[in-house]
Amino acid sequence: VHGGGSRILMAGTVGYGTYKLQGAETVIPLALDLGYRIIDCAEFYNNESEIGIGLAKSTIPRQQLFIISKVWTSTICQGRTAVIAQCRNTLKRLQTTYLDLYLIHWPVPQHHIEAWKALEHLQRTGLVKSIGLSNYTIEDYEELKPHITIKPVVNQVEISPFLYRKNTLNYFLNEGIDLQGYRVARWSQLSHPVILRIASIHHISPQQVIGRWCVHKKVLILIKSENRERLIDNLNMTQNGDVDPLSAEEIAELDQLTTEENLNTFRDLYRKCVVRDTPLPLEMARSTFTID
Repeated sequence: VHGGGSRILMAGTVGYGTYKLQGAETVIPLALDLGYRIIDCAEFYNNESEIGIGLAKSTIPRQQLFIISKVWTSTICQGRTAVIAQCRNTLKRLQTTYLDLYLIHWPVPQHHIEAWKALEHLQRTGLVKSIGLSNYTIEDYEELKPHITIKPVVNQVEISPFLYRKNTLNYFLNEGIDLQGYRVARWSQLSHPVILRIASIHHISPQQVIGRWCVHKKVLILIKSENRERLIDNLNMTQNGDVDPLSAEEIAELDQLTTEENLNTFRDLYRKCVVRDTPLPLEMARSTFTID
């Protein structure tokens, strides 16, 4: 892990996601009190003002926090100036003078390269400490690569044993770009028989099975809950993984939970989201790209 990514890891491998978060004014201080230090936000989530109130209530020093936000497709489509203005709006809403990490939420066709140049400008001016990507495929990054002067530290993607995109994960890690996974442990998936059996063998929770799989794959974790007990369970997802790791056979068994149907669902979602809330037609989205 390197650069801004090393600061994520120092803050903890488990970060707190805020998508569809209700009651952020009270939940954010609770999460921080329990030990979360990474807070993942986004323009699209439409709750940064409430998160800002929650952050202001906390007694945790700002320098101990790692605050992430992402710029949305509709802003990316408006060009470099709009992206810079949106970052300033995010800072105001979150009641902070800088972001630790700012990401392009989706690689909007024909616009994400200019958005990246805006992120590089924001890092140079000190409004953000590091910059990165979200939901980038291999092909998206190859398109961006010739235009990069400040290297992205992370690519935030959906990844789990149920959507194990091995080639994509290995590509970005080989490029020196960390992977931060969202939707790593959907509640409905924690009751899968394979996960329950491995949890029973190791005397750990289903969340910890997923956590140890993520650590093995070198994936940083983002997870959300508004329930105190689940917040604690999620924060402990990677606990004792170094002294009692999953076996190679168990890792392989978890890898096999990814189905062709899941990969195809991801492909369709990607194509829809890269043009969502923009004037661009679906035909502008990549039709062929690496989905695994």
